[in-house]
Amino acid sequence: MGDEISTLMNNNKNKVILLRLRNNKTVRGNLQDFDIHMNLTLNDAEDISDNKTTKLGTILLRGDNILAVSLPDEES
Repeated sequence: MGDEISTLMNNNKNKVILLRLRNNKTVRGNLQDFDIHMNLTLNDAEDISDNKTTKLGTILLRGDNILAVSLPDEES
């Protein structure tokens, strides 16, 4: 299963992903890198919680704070 997740994440580098965090925040940004602990580096990140958008820039999210990852639809 780890290989499947790694392949999926590699296929979505430099694409916009949506993350739901443990603190009920929602973050959107361009996936730049990740590691085996699901620590993610995002560029052009934005907090889109509470019906407002706050620019965050480049951020590193620790994997244990991530509840869900939404990847872009694959193009046919």
